[in-house]
Formats: sequence, C-alpha cells, structure tokens
Amino acid sequence: MNSEEDRKMKNLGIHSVNTGKGFITIWALFGIWSVAALTSLPGLAVSPILEELSTIFPKATDLDLQLLTTLPSLLIIPFILLAGYISNKVGYIKLLYIGLWLFLLSGALYFVSSTIAELIAVSALLGVGAGIIIPFSTSLVSMFFSGKERTKQYGYVSAITNITLVIATAVAGWLADVQWRLPFLVYLLPIVSIVLVPAIKRAEKSVGLQGGQGEPVVQSGGHIEYGTLTKCMLYYLFITYLVMVVSINLPFLLGKYGYDSAVVGVVTSIFFLAMMLPGFFINRLVDVFGRYIVIWALLLIALGLIDIFYNSSLLFVIIGCVATGFGYGMAQPYIYDKTSSVASPQRVTYALALLMSMNYVAIVIAPFIVDWMQELLHIKGERFPFALNALLGFVALLFLSIRKVFMNRRKENYE
Repeated sequence: MNSEEDRKMKNLGIHSVNTGKGFITIWALFGIWSVAALTSLPGLAVSPILEELSTIFPKATDLDLQLLTTLPSLLIIPFILLAGYISNKVGYIKLLYIGLWLFLLSGALYFVSSTIAELIAVSALLGVGAGIIIPFSTSLVSMFFSGKERTKQYGYVSAITNITLVIATAVAGWLADVQWRLPFLVYLLPIVSIVLVPAIKRAEKSVGLQGGQGEPVVQSGGHIEYGTLTKCMLYYLFITYLVMVVSINLPFLLGKYGYDSAVVGVVTSIFFLAMMLPGFFINRLVDVFGRYIVIWALLLIALGLIDIFYNSSLLFVIIGCVATGFGYGMAQPYIYDKTSSVASPQRVTYALALLMSMNYVAIVIAPFIVDWMQELLHIKGERFPFALNALLGFVALLFLSIRKVFMNRRKENYE
C-alpha cells in the first residue's frame, strides 16, 4: 500500500473511509453496499402479482407460477458455488460484471416477455445472474476491510440487505397496483452497481490488493478450516430455516386472526426492520456477548417464535417478530465475519460462497419440511409451524449450551 499516496488522497477528501487496511473512497464503499443490496431482490417482484398472473395467463398451471418464485433460488445455489470456486481464476471484477449484466438483462427481458414460458426462462436467467453476484456481497468486505472495521461492515451489509428487502417489497407492491409489469423495475437496480464497480477496482491498491483491471487479486492455493466452516454453514442454515416461518406462515396466521393484508405487510416490515437493527452496532454486541452471541441469538429466535405461537394478540405477535428478527440480525453478520476468519485470502470468496448458499437452501427446503412434519404428525393449522420451529430452536439451544459447557471444562482441565 502506498501510504504517501493514501495520505494525499485522504487530505484531498477522496479517500475518506478507513478499512483497517487503508482508505477507500466513499464511492467504492457505496459500490460494495450496492452489491449487497441486490441479494434480497430475486423473486421479490413476482410475489405481489402471482394472483394477477393466473388471470393474465389462464393456461398457466400452479407449477408454472411456483417456478416463477422458486426457480431463481434453485439456480442461485449452484451458481453461488461456481462463482466462489472460479473467482481466483477469473477475477472478481469480471465475474461481478457478468453477474450484474445478466441480472440487469433479466430485469429488462421481463418487460418484453409475453408468455408464461418466457417469464420462467427469464426467472432462470435472473437466478444465474444473482448467483454469480451473491458471493461478492460478503467477500468484498473481507477483501477491503479487516479487524473491527470488517465486523462493522458486515453489520452494515446485513442491515442494507434487510432494509432493501423492506423497501423493495413495499415499492413492488405499490407498483403492482398500477400495472403488473412495473414491479420488475426493481430488477433494474444493478445499473447502480455497474456504475460503481470501477470505483471498487480503483480502490484495490489502497488496501494492498494486487491485480486490478479485472484480473484475479490473489493467486491459487490457500486453505480453509473446513471444520469451523461446516459449523458456521450448519448454524446459518438452521437459523435461516427457523426464521423463514415468519415470512412464509405469518400471513396465514394473521389472516386466521382476522387481520387484512395491510396489517400483514406492516408486521412483516417490522420483522425485517428488527433484523436490520443489530447490524448498525454489531461490534458492541460482539463486545458484550463475545462468542456466546450465537447462543443468545438462537435464544431470541426461539423465544420470539414461541411467543408468536402462544399469543393471538397483535401486540405480542409483533413482539415475537421483533425478538426473532433481532436474534437473526445479531447472528448473521457475526457468522459472515467468522467465516472470513477461517479462510485464507485466496479462498475466502469460496468459503463465503459455501456459507451464502445455505441461505438459499433454507429458502427452498423450509416449506417442504413444515409440510412433511404436518403430514407425519397429522397436525394442521396456521400455528403449528411456529410451534415446530420454536421447539427445534430450543433443542438446538440446549445442544449448543451443553457443548459450550463441555468445551469450557475440557479447556480448564487442559490448562
């Protein structure tokens, strides 16, 4: 890193963000944040218009309509892994451009698609583009930041992802009332990242990255602590599965209690806002809870779910959503940061790709697990999924607590 150059640029006000490795421009930081914001968009624009699509395309089957929402997530998984694996060989700048342009192209093609088959094909393209982008929503933070600055930025990335989801959902719902194609406008947001990628590329030298001009910034090789990474992946998969019940089943539960879609929208937004909040002070939470933050986060999630199950009062349902969302928002950036620390710089993108794929695995499997358990136990009802996931959360909490006690005693005996 050229410290003299950094000092000059900082004095000029061009480099103004401390990364723990050097200084980058605010535009480079906005570029990193803009990539993170895109990860919450796939499938979002279709949800508010599904019912209308069944009228517009009367020959469309239920499977056709389900594919519009699930196909992007299904294709995201393999392309996350592929992008993470080849990032060292191709270079992250090139992969970012490929993913962003595919994402943007799919957004444009939605406006000219005239059949359900074409919409499904475009949804597949969206999944491919999003899958290529998603590993870099976290690995860019690891590349450019270190220490507490990295942890703080992971908090911001988590918060930005969740607040984008809230805003984009509200905007897509509003646009759907105007014209059914307008929600697809949210898929044109990659244009912001495309404009800002050059600022990210120019910031490489400031933090000691080699390569530039779209070439790989690190060479092949490196290592990953697969044992720790596997634990992070399983934990992330599990807590994402637990909280998915709020997104999937809360509308049905509140509908049973007599609340309309407007109330459902407000409560769901509160849930995602609670998920966003811990990201703004994640370093303080880590200072308070330390490595036990994963246990406290799981406790909040389980308590929130049991509260939603047990109480029919709207106030208590909201409290349960806040607890569940806050717990998840505590754990998410911490797990990102932990994963970054178990891989060498050469392999960190691949490690984070493996972790991020767990989010979309959970999205795909969550409805099937709940349905399977309902069939197995012969239990129906809107409250059952919350009871099931709360129980699973407390069982996992007991396991983690016993494991922590056992490991602490083993460490004391060793010392």
